[in-house]
Amino acid sequence: MTELKLQNSLSGKKEIFTPLNPENIRIYACGPTVYNYAHIGNARMAVIFDVLANILRSTYPKVTYVSNITDIDDKIIKAAKDTKQPINKITKKYTKIYNDDMAAIGVSPPDIQPLATDNIPQMIEIINELINKGHAYVNKGHVLFNVPSFPEYGKLSGRSRDEQIAGARIEIASYKKDPADFILWKPSNNNEPAWDSPWGKGRPGWHIECSAMAERYLGLPFDIHGGGADLKFPHHENEIAQSCCAHGNKNDLSSFSRYWVHNGFVTVNGDKMSKSIGNVTLVHDLIKNHEGETLRFTLLSAHYRQPLDWSENSIKQSKQTLDKIYRNMLEISDIEIDVCMPPPKEFMNALCDDINTPKAISLLIALSKEAAKEKTTKHKSEFFAAAKILNIAQQEPNIWLGHCVCDDSINACYIDSLLQERQHARENKNYARSDEIRDKLLTMGITIEDTPNGTIWKKI
Repeated sequence: MTELKLQNSLSGKKEIFTPLNPENIRIYACGPTVYNYAHIGNARMAVIFDVLANILRSTYPKVTYVSNITDIDDKIIKAAKDTKQPINKITKKYTKIYNDDMAAIGVSPPDIQPLATDNIPQMIEIINELINKGHAYVNKGHVLFNVPSFPEYGKLSGRSRDEQIAGARIEIASYKKDPADFILWKPSNNNEPAWDSPWGKGRPGWHIECSAMAERYLGLPFDIHGGGADLKFPHHENEIAQSCCAHGNKNDLSSFSRYWVHNGFVTVNGDKMSKSIGNVTLVHDLIKNHEGETLRFTLLSAHYRQPLDWSENSIKQSKQTLDKIYRNMLEISDIEIDVCMPPPKEFMNALCDDINTPKAISLLIALSKEAAKEKTTKHKSEFFAAAKILNIAQQEPNIWLGHCVCDDSINACYIDSLLQERQHARENKNYARSDEIRDKLLTMGITIEDTPNGTIWKKI
């Protein structure tokens, strides 16, 4: 069995993954806040953790992967007010869109996808524990975590005290004892969602949601937690503080999650995604013009911890590479496959070395070439076993390449008759007529490709 090594954000080192329970690997990744469409940065996290889950499932008998939906948040409330729609209508709409968009890029659903609003009692319980242990306080209807009560705060992100205060997302309010303190519970205004609590009607702060859901569905400690690098501070830092302090483990940060995995940022044509620049790139828009598999391939083309620059050129390069892989697959269409064949060791070694997808992709390309050359069950089976881990090259080659795919504007019988005539012309060395037929097909919007298995055509 190949050892999995992960860059652990908590230690800052690449470590051998040692599961708490080899019979059930438990993972949590922070999901979306459902008030709008997901951008390509959200998709990168979803794809990376999808691949990580596939790697673990290839080795261990059970993996429980939890990724939540935040369906109560100030941004959601604002969206409801701006659009004059009920909150649950907005959250249900964008939850479905998110799941459909992720499915379009080959992301399998998490084993559990809890809603924040289904876990309010669990959040209240943790907040009560924090108050009882002296880590939280009530002021003006708010409950806040007192950051100075947790000396280990900042160890995940490596931020100093000054950086913590400067980077806190919540303004320094009059009800705070310390500028770095963050909200666990807040009062709700009229016509805003509210739940009963010991501190009055209100709603949870964002950070407490994931602490409660991770504990409820995975138990503590669990194996791996993560998300985008932008969540490291303050969100994940706050999760650690809440969960460790609530359970009396303030000196053991791994008592919440043993390993932390964070993917790098996505830029667009070299610029940070920003509404002010107008370059926020939505998955929902991308899948209208590109195959989901091409987008997934592009997201996996850079190492997950490194920045990924998104551009039309990078998508084009991915499509060209996938076309080559599918052409190789076409060469082995008639070869039997052994579904029990594991991926080659070299391929798994690449993925198990901190999810090195660029190297794994290069090996997958080589496997497709070798399979097309050797044309054996072994070579084809190894290729497909590797491709399945990445969830790449999962379509029928002819469909992907657009060969012989008809619509109402195409007369397939007429095209086939022209190709037969062209074949006879080539056999009789009448290359001028052969070229005339190719040109005629081009005027019809049809391109052709001569392969060892005959001539194939597709609509341009």
